[in-house]
Amino acid sequence: MPHSALPRITSFLSAFARRQAARVVDLPGGFAVYDDAFVHSHANNQLIVDGAVAPEALPAVAEEALGHLPYRLISVLDDGVGAACAEPLVRAGYTHSTYLVMLHEGPVPAGGSAEVVDLDALRIPLTRRWRDLLPDAGDAVVRHLVDRREARRRAADVVHFIGARTAEGEVASWADLYLDRAAGLAQIEDLITSEAHLGRGHADAVLSTALRLAAGQDCGTRFLTADAADWPRHWYERRGFSVIGRTHGFERG
Repeated sequence: MPHSALPRITSFLSAFARRQAARVVDLPGGFAVYDDAFVHSHANNQLIVDGAVAPEALPAVAEEALGHLPYRLISVLDDGVGAACAEPLVRAGYTHSTYLVMLHEGPVPAGGSAEVVDLDALRIPLTRRWRDLLPDAGDAVVRHLVDRREARRRAADVVHFIGARTAEGEVASWADLYLDRAAGLAQIEDLITSEAHLGRGHADAVLSTALRLAAGQDCGTRFLTADAADWPRHWYERRGFSVIGRTHGFERG
């Protein structure tokens, strides 16, 4: 049986995408989100499937919705629907990734030396990180990937950027924290540490602080998503998170 928290989490993810978008177009089985201010950001211009859909028809739906873009991104929030859509989408040239929905079921850390920071404090480390990941990307691409965080402020009732600083004051590790206090739900997302500061406990400080802040706002359902094929999932498991569901991502171009 699915975990009892999973439907609320899926609803939150769907609502977050809608609220973040500058424009939404409803489609069979889901909706497309667009933001021309961040046209280089795939996450801000994509197709979200949050309902029943005909798998064989999905490639054509994506072409209709995203045909003006040089890339295609489809996020399927239901595990069963995503598995059913994999074959026709891979056949149409998409790569398939699976993401884990991980719920925090361990004790909430008592401490956490990170703090809420503003976006300006993250611009330099975020820019450096994206240039490391995408060395051939142009300035506009990197700028959109950094500045798109601003759009996230409208996507949840409370949006915090959490940062852990070095002794010199540089933000070494950071993450987003999204709170829906009415639903008692919190998402921790995009936890990243600068390459120069790995292995020094900064990510632990960010995660502990985010969990403590969420608990302090009576958010008893605290979750994140992690790539099923990447090592951080195991790092999160050691810190009290467990897998309760899966979503699917399909990308081309």
